[in-house]
Amino acid sequence: MELNVHGKQIDVGDALRTHVEDKLEDLNQKYFNHATFATVTFSKEGHGKADTKAHISIQLGKNIMVVADATDPDPYACFEAAAEKVGKQMRRYKRKLRDHHDRLEQTPESEVFKARDYILAAAPEQDDEQEESDATEEPLVIAETTKDIQTMTVSEAVMRLDLSGEPFLVFFNAKNSGLNIVHSREDGNVGWIDPENGNK
Repeated sequence: MELNVHGKQIDVGDALRTHVEDKLEDLNQKYFNHATFATVTFSKEGHGKADTKAHISIQLGKNIMVVADATDPDPYACFEAAAEKVGKQMRRYKRKLRDHHDRLEQTPESEVFKARDYILAAAPEQDDEQEESDATEEPLVIAETTKDIQTMTVSEAVMRLDLSGEPFLVFFNAKNSGLNIVHSREDGNVGWIDPENGNK
């Protein structure tokens, strides 16, 4: 597993780096043993930058990411808390992850639908007249990437959403081939959007 450990406004020493490497390698071997790479970022957070935030991102296979964050004044403690979250996620989905990984390894690239992912610049404050005149203008694109939209069951999509920490996930429903969305709700539950008679 390839591992990158770096800090933003914080120096990551050799001892902490070694601790991170050992812990993540143990998690990988214990739960999955297919991780391709991981990134751990330490940064200063909070008022007066008193706390340290650890952000862990692990790729477990083709398009399967596990993401977790934690904050604590002590860098070791915040990393351990984030690593515990990662471990819980991997433990909860261990069987599904293995099955999903094996199935994806056998999925032809032609069955993966590519989609553009744009980041749009936030609109500046405007008066009503200016808003009407700008309504037909295209928004300013500040970043563009390509993402894969895969075919999966709803339960797999919910698992992927939970692992990634993203607010939503777009996928093709394996049951009806329709384009579906699962999203995190403010009440802690997961919403599922399945358009009626939705087909590709």
